[in-house]
Amino acid sequence: MTTGLRRRLNLKKTLFLLPNMITLTSIFCGFDSIRTSSHATSDDDYYKAALLIVFAMFFDTLDGRVARATKTQSAFGLQIDSLADVVSFGVAPSILVYEWTLNRLGTTGLLVSFLFTACGAVRLARFNVLSMGEEGKPQKPGKYIVGLPIPGAAGILVAIVVANHAAAGAMGRAEYAGVILGVTIGLSFLMVSTIRFRSFKDVKLNLRTVLFVLFAVGSSVVVSTQTKPAFVLIWLISVYVMLGIFETLWNLPGRLRERAALAREAAAAPSGRPSSHPTE
Repeated sequence: MTTGLRRRLNLKKTLFLLPNMITLTSIFCGFDSIRTSSHATSDDDYYKAALLIVFAMFFDTLDGRVARATKTQSAFGLQIDSLADVVSFGVAPSILVYEWTLNRLGTTGLLVSFLFTACGAVRLARFNVLSMGEEGKPQKPGKYIVGLPIPGAAGILVAIVVANHAAAGAMGRAEYAGVILGVTIGLSFLMVSTIRFRSFKDVKLNLRTVLFVLFAVGSSVVVSTQTKPAFVLIWLISVYVMLGIFETLWNLPGRLRERAALAREAAAAPSGRPSSHPTE
């Protein structure tokens, strides 16, 4: 260069773009799924729309891993990831399930489809608030997540559509519309519930982990041989949901006792002096 000055490439800023570009790819998959669902004329089209959401899940997982590997986690990345989830795992599955079967139920089907998107948005907003530190930076994920993660809820709806394709459209008949409606409502309320689901961020190799993996593999083989391989995904996500509900119910008595103890301590504290263990 004639000026003798050379611009140095800021590697950190360059790496910062990488996970965000992957997130945008996830948004594109969700966007294209919406387009495909809106113009679908056969079960094959709905199957393609469902696969696009599966690709969005892959990129959604990849962007977080890339961000951690390059140490480029940021508040901006947390926000754009949530916006991507609203599109790819909130709007896209809602449109898919509505166009596929819930449209048969008229206004009820429309409102329930929107309910899924609305609850997903609320769940993501709550997650963002709980994940931010004092300076607005994302915190390290804990052992549990409050509410069913929106990719898991979307995964069940997508898995049903994929299984329907494998079953030659048997699950998309009018008589099953009520069942799909109930599943959609249930998933919506699980997302905004206070049920704690495992994040699997601290998985350790022990006997309990090995037994759980063996159960998941063994039961998946049984489901695959007795039905069709496409139903395995429904089964695995359902096991994850049931695990969260079971653990919450199992730990509920202990949590209620703890809250009662804190309430008694707060009531016994002198007037004007805050308790040393304030409740949430």
